[in-house]
Amino acid sequence: MAACMRFTRRVWKSFLSNNGHDTQCFPNLKIHSASPGTVTASLKIEPYNLNRVGVLHGGLIMSLTDTLGSLAVATKGQFMTGVSTDIGTSFVRPSGKTGDVLHVKAELIGMGKSLAYTRIQFTNPDGLLLAYGHHTKYVGKSSEHPKNVKFSEDGEIVVEGEDVNDVD
Repeated sequence: MAACMRFTRRVWKSFLSNNGHDTQCFPNLKIHSASPGTVTASLKIEPYNLNRVGVLHGGLIMSLTDTLGSLAVATKGQFMTGVSTDIGTSFVRPSGKTGDVLHVKAELIGMGKSLAYTRIQFTNPDGLLLAYGHHTKYVGKSSEHPKNVKFSEDGEIVVEGEDVNDVD
């Protein structure tokens, strides 16, 4: 497994370790790929992900925009992925019901010394667009974290920092 994928899964594991919001809302999120600047994932929709109408709750899409935007930042070697300064999601069509699979692609579209900008796209298994979002993060204080790493351009190896392989 490429270093970028190992690292991104390690960051996701740290999100789950505090048994907070991510653990409660989407513990079954699966990360499928991670390369510098891009992460893909999927979520099998469970009954607790639905709104009172019986379709995926819009708040869950917002939470996934936040979390996947953060993981897109992680693909650049940031262990602490900063804090949100702006976030938004547009809902194109109902995003599914229990048993459906939601596919997510998050891209880091820009990152400077203080801010990172991401775009997130939500599709069904057939590739039909369900929603899209954007997420801006303040990363200024997190850029010096001791667990940060630098990857080769392709994300295959860690060229600076510790490459820890502690993810299942």
